[in-house]
Amino acid sequence: MAEKLEVYKCEICGNIVEVLHGGKGQLVCCGKPMILLKEKETEEGNEKHLPVVERKDNGINVKIGSIPHPMEEKHHIEWIEVITKDDRTYRKFLHAGDAPLSTFEVAFEHIDSVREHCNIHGLWAIKV
Repeated sequence: MAEKLEVYKCEICGNIVEVLHGGKGQLVCCGKPMILLKEKETEEGNEKHLPVVERKDNGINVKIGSIPHPMEEKHHIEWIEVITKDDRTYRKFLHAGDAPLSTFEVAFEHIDSVREHCNIHGLWAIKV
């Protein structure tokens, strides 16, 4: 059973989906069940993946890692997502060569969590 805002990945083709409305069925791609990506909440190893949130006058800045995450073709952050307490989502897609950060025009007090996806190390999140 898939639940709202869960993220799933196909291990065959690499498709990634986020559930907008939960249901009883199983998510399938390429003839096989998709894998639920678990949100990692503590750093592992030398790479820094956890989002760092800074308050700004007109919203927030989110940077990935206390030390900037690599943004190379083979290893980069694919997106940053802000989820608010009233279930709104804000997402910025990133590409190799971009800085691993984004500004969102949402009040810090309204934020529930921030998460990001690394193309190699998966899904990372913090509660705000």
